[in-house]
Amino acid sequence: MSKVILKNISKSYGSNEILKNINLDIYDSEFLVLVGPSGCGKSTTLRLIAGLESPDDGEIIINNSIVNNMDPSKRDIAMVFQNYALYPQMTVKENMGFGLKIRKYKKEEIDTRVIETAKTLKIDNLLDRKPKALSGGQRQRVALGRAIVRKPKVFLFDEPLSNLDAKLRQEMRVEIKRLYKLLNTTMIYVTHDQTEAMTMGSRIVVMNNGKIEQVDSPENTYLKPKSIFSSSFIGAPKINLINGELYKEESEWYFHSNEIKLQIKSTHYQYSNFKAGKVTFGIRAEDINANLKINEDKDQINLIKGSVDFIENLGSEMNLHIKMLDNNFIIKCERKLQVRENQEVQMCFDVDQGHFFNFKTGKILC
Repeated sequence: MSKVILKNISKSYGSNEILKNINLDIYDSEFLVLVGPSGCGKSTTLRLIAGLESPDDGEIIINNSIVNNMDPSKRDIAMVFQNYALYPQMTVKENMGFGLKIRKYKKEEIDTRVIETAKTLKIDNLLDRKPKALSGGQRQRVALGRAIVRKPKVFLFDEPLSNLDAKLRQEMRVEIKRLYKLLNTTMIYVTHDQTEAMTMGSRIVVMNNGKIEQVDSPENTYLKPKSIFSSSFIGAPKINLINGELYKEESEWYFHSNEIKLQIKSTHYQYSNFKAGKVTFGIRAEDINANLKINEDKDQINLIKGSVDFIENLGSEMNLHIKMLDNNFIIKCERKLQVRENQEVQMCFDVDQGHFFNFKTGKILC
């Protein structure tokens, strides 16, 4: 069993409250990703689990044992840091085996574990080199190898790929995910990169200002956000958010915001949660279609005019930035669409795919 439980965890540095009554169950053998902006408390959470910091309140439970006062070396946890933390005077082989050496393992077992792990990570040809002779990706593999040889019950990753270039980050994401499947152990991964979170995690924990906004699968975090923050932080490009009012006219519900009026016809929403008044409507860029032929029929539902401010060409697709008098939108569309800047377009909103949030609390209505 490699289950980790955080129960009512709080942590402050002076008057700065970093974590505010955090509760989280991390299941045995899952890949859990903590994601959020800088200063949200995700790295502090990781350090508390590792024993590098102590909570002010609450309990940290690993394998049914409260470990608040347990020395980090006795928690059977391995941590991979952002800056690799390799010993510059040691070779790759010595770095990977150092943790076992100080735990008094026999030299033969250390050599066996190091060589097996180096082959798995494809760095067995680098064992005699020192860190200064390695690339960033090679150093990260050595740091991973040093953790793996210990065969810990829990792996902790503190933004391990942030120092790598885009190509290497993508390669290492695949490598770490492959290792996870191979090792079948509990991994807790901290990142501010929502792409890493979405592609790597079995579950995602979205954190903001010392609190947990949402814990869910990557798919649900994207498709069923629990708050404005969660919907905004996960997804690229950023979700379109519009402040306006819900109101009911005869038997139909509508959303209105200045030059935007949307009729809400759907089996998706729970109308019992609707209440006339101020709300925030969120809709993803792929759920707005751009029509270059303007339809002037006033009876058309949920068609809004705007003009193309600028275009982001992303290769296989484009992001159109649309401006109106009081609102701006981003539309994701196919590359083949023949559109130019300053061109007038008509937007069709797939309201059924949108989300309504409480205007004051930012929490999901439906």
